[in-house]
Amino acid sequence: MAIVTLGPEGTYSHRAARAIAHGDEITFRQSVTAIVEAVSGGECDRGVVPIENSIEGSVTETLDALADHDVAVVREVVTPIRHALLAQGESFDTIASHSQALAQCRPYLEREYPDATLEAVASTAQGVEFAREDPQVAGIGHPANAENGLEVLAEDIQEQDSNATRFFAIAPADQRSDGGGKTTLVVYPNTNYPGLLLELLEPFADRDVNLSRVESRPSGRRLGDYMFHVDVEAGLYESRTQEAIEELEALAEDGWVRRLGSYDTEHVVE
Repeated sequence: MAIVTLGPEGTYSHRAARAIAHGDEITFRQSVTAIVEAVSGGECDRGVVPIENSIEGSVTETLDALADHDVAVVREVVTPIRHALLAQGESFDTIASHSQALAQCRPYLEREYPDATLEAVASTAQGVEFAREDPQVAGIGHPANAENGLEVLAEDIQEQDSNATRFFAIAPADQRSDGGGKTTLVVYPNTNYPGLLLELLEPFADRDVNLSRVESRPSGRRLGDYMFHVDVEAGLYESRTQEAIEELEALAEDGWVRRLGSYDTEHVVE
């Protein structure tokens, strides 16, 4: 099975992908959109993409890619994020990492390195590679990436010790499952009026289905037009979920409701 995730080797996405790989080949892309396209187009069997961080919230590129391409969510992997400052030495003037990592470590960086230039790059691993190539650059990444000339200057520099990221394992749409403890939906009502969001959520509340995440994203069609990403703590196989979605589809009759699938969650600690 071919698995694709954010590269290069050593990213947190790579660490999450290893949890589902079981010896399968892992390849890399430089963007979430490219990963989702590789899976939806049949080039890869599985993709692993970050969906939400406990500090910085949802990854908007992932939300948009999941709305734009027909794929299935088949598994969720939750892993703690341990950020370390990695460099060739104490003297550097630039700190390079993924924008989410820079944001998660902002209080530490502002306190300890207020004069450093913060440079957002494609991934934490790419920032570490820049630090390995240039003594004037430090990277932020997992402490295990400190090798081949780098040293760990500080560990656990993230804002909160409870920092964790959810990753979705995605598959081609025909592998969508009804079984699992959670379900993800994308809802595009293609309309807007007072009380719309309340009406969209009531079918789940009426059936005691907990919503663990509700996120709005611009549809891109016109200003003020939105779609909604919804995570529910119930499987598609459950009658209460089926009934709630049928009611939701009636409310969104001018738009659409996409079932990304039901799945279980695995917590990976390393």
